[in-house]
Parts: sequence; structure tokens; C-alpha cells
Amino acid sequence: MQTSINNLESNGKWWVLLSIGVGTFMSALDISIINTILPIVTKAFQATVNQTEWISLIYLLFVSGLLPSFGRLGDLKGHKSIYLTGFFLFILGSLLCALSPSVLSLILSRALQAFGAAMLSSNSPAILTKNFPPTQRGQALGLQATMTYLGLTIGPSLGGWLTELWGWRSVFTINIPVGIVAFMLSSHFIPKEKPYTKIVKFDYTGALLFLSGLTSLLLGLSMASEWGWFSAQTIGLNLCAIILVVIFVWWEKHIAEPMLDLHLFSIPTISRSISAAVINYLCVYSNLFLMPFYLLQGRSFLPGRAGLIISIQPFIMAITAPISGTLSDKIGTRIPALLGMIILASGTILLSLINNTTPIFLLLTFLAIFGLGIGIFITPNSSAIMGSAPINQIGIAAGLLATARNVGMVLGIGISGAVFTTVLSRHNSTIVDGIFPAIHTAYLAAFVISLLGVMVTGFGKD
Repeated sequence: MQTSINNLESNGKWWVLLSIGVGTFMSALDISIINTILPIVTKAFQATVNQTEWISLIYLLFVSGLLPSFGRLGDLKGHKSIYLTGFFLFILGSLLCALSPSVLSLILSRALQAFGAAMLSSNSPAILTKNFPPTQRGQALGLQATMTYLGLTIGPSLGGWLTELWGWRSVFTINIPVGIVAFMLSSHFIPKEKPYTKIVKFDYTGALLFLSGLTSLLLGLSMASEWGWFSAQTIGLNLCAIILVVIFVWWEKHIAEPMLDLHLFSIPTISRSISAAVINYLCVYSNLFLMPFYLLQGRSFLPGRAGLIISIQPFIMAITAPISGTLSDKIGTRIPALLGMIILASGTILLSLINNTTPIFLLLTFLAIFGLGIGIFITPNSSAIMGSAPINQIGIAAGLLATARNVGMVLGIGISGAVFTTVLSRHNSTIVDGIFPAIHTAYLAAFVISLLGVMVTGFGKD
């Protein structure tokens, strides 16, 4: 009898992983699939590019700003309840996106989607951490990462295929059946949690300050290439972000029950690993920004061929992440994370060498090395954060981890974009002639930042 109970409990955690995995895949798919339809949506609504870019931007801003808040709510109200609410909002937002009669309604529907996505992303690692023993935490987080990379890999090609067959609205409609299946699995298999016995008020003021501050920062960085890095709008938003962050820190230190317990950052493993995560994702998204310019404009490849070349990176990441996670369960998180960051830095410097005559097999090798570093690094680093957080704060830790990913994404695109356009503008010749020095310099900048990641990962103190 006891054996059957143990088997049920053992199998139960894998059903939890499957439930979380489907949701993770759906969220990643939605992030990568949207960019394929923006030109089509622009034409369909006779809108401007500046208008339709908000379809992606509003999603990024709301998800990033809400992650810690919903992680904290999960700690207080139960991660399962917040997670399921996130699914409901995401499915509803997807339906409204598919039915949107205008660009404005589509942007507002994407904002609703972002609320749901923030609930999902901030609570899924916490649910896995609670349902898997420490000896399998890395393995579980690695398999979840695989679902993320599969979604990112499949998204662009699936988005193009769906749009060709049924139009751009089908890109949002596909979320509805997948979301319903994931909701049903999660509702059935994720165990109910014991209610939080201590009565704690949620810090709405802190949540609003964090959302406002981070949104100002990300908006300033995202629009800097269009407005200019020294424009009044960019400087004003960045100053506003600094002021709001200072007020946020002061508020959190003086409130009895803060949204974000700043003492978390006094735990060396957490502060070091979150910093390393920001740097890692910065390098990841620098490559995602630069590589299409290299392939499409520098080498004049067709989009289909370029997409296949780029997909080698997430493919390698999907294979590597669970292996690295399982290894970190056995030997600890520091060595795999450091090895991954070193390989990532090596891949970045190799990518800085590409030019108009680089053989495809060599380019694929460089991208594979780059992806190998990411896959080896991310899972142990995530496991280190989740394993070091107090049990009553794993939701906020998961929220901070997801926030690090989004901040790294915006910084990567912002910094690489700034370096790329600056170098390109100094060449009076055509873009084809100037694009290779611009790409070379931007990758070198990412390499220097990756070296900082190696130092943070390898030489910090636990």
C-alpha cells in the first residue's frame, strides 16, 4: 500500500511538470510568433509601424513590470490559484486579440494577455520547486527550459504557416485550444497548497512603484534608437525610472510587509545569480537582434533559410538545458553555470569574426557553441536562485528571475542596437558595406559584457 502511494506521488510530480511545460511552451510560442505578423497587421489596419510596434512593446512592458508582484501574490494566496487565473486571462486575451477590430483594441488585448503571462511566468518555477525534491530541481527546471526553447524555435515558422493558411488572427486563435488543455492539466494535477496562515497585506504601493519604475526604464531603452539616446524623451524616462526606483527602495525598507523583501539580495547566491542572468540574457538577445541583419541584409539570404540557420541556437539549448540541470543536481550549480558563461563568451567572440565570406558550416558551428553556453548556464543558475530563496518567498524569487530575463532582453537589444546603428552611421557607403563592421563591433561589445558575466558567476561568494 505504501509503495503504491509513493509511486503515485512520484508520478504526480511528472504530471505537474507536463502541466507547467505545456503552459511554458504556449507562452514562449506567443512571444516568438507575434513578430511574424506585425507587417501584415500594419497593412491590414492601414496603420503605421510606430503604432503596431506597441503590439509587442505593451506586452513586454506589462509582463516585466508585473512579474515580482504576481510572484509575491503567489506566495501569499497560493501559486496554483494565481497560475490558473493567469491561464484564464491569457486565453481571454488571446480571444480578444483574434477578434480585435482595430490596432488600439489589439494593443489593449495584448496588455490583458501580458497580465496572464506574468502570472504564469512568475509562478511556474515556484510550483516546480515545491513539487520536486532538491535532488531533481535542476532536472525539472531544465525540462521546463526545453519547452521554452521549443516554443521559441517553432514560433516564427508556425506563425508564418498559420498566417498563410488562415490569416494573422489564427496566430492568436491557436492559443485558445492549447491554453484550455494546459488549464485543465494544471487544474487537475498541480496539488492544492496549504493556505498562508499569517495574515499579510499585499503591498500595492510597492507594486505600483516597481511597475512604474521598470516600465519607464524599459520604455526609455526600447525607444532610444528611435528617439535618440540623448533626446529629451529618453533622458526624461530614464531620470523618472531612477527616481521611482529610489522611492521604491525607500518604501520597501520602511514598510512592515513589503512586496519585495530586499533582504533577498543579501543572500549572495541570489544577488550573484540574478546579476549573471541579466548579463546572460543580454548576450542572448544581442545575438537575436544582430543575426537577422547579418543574414538578411549582409548575406542576402531568403527569410526561410535565415530562419533555419538561426534555429540551431535554440535547438542546441533545448537539448543541453535538461542535461545541465540534471548534472547540477549532482555536482552543484556553480561549476555548470560558470562553464556555460565561459562557453557563451567564447561563442560571442567567435560570432564577432563573421563576414561576407564566412562558410555556413562555420557560422552554424559558432551559433551552436553560443547556444551550448546558454543551455549549460541557464538551468543551474535558475536552480541556484530557486534553491536559495526561503520557502515562503520562492514566488518572488521566480518573479525576479523572469524579470532578469526581460531586463536582459531590452538591454541586449538596446545596447547592441545602439552600437550597431552608431557604427553603421559612420559609414557613408551602402548598408551592405557598413553592416559587417557594425556587426563586428556590436558582438565585441557583447563579448566584453559576457566577460563581466564570467567574473560575476565564478568569483562571487556564497
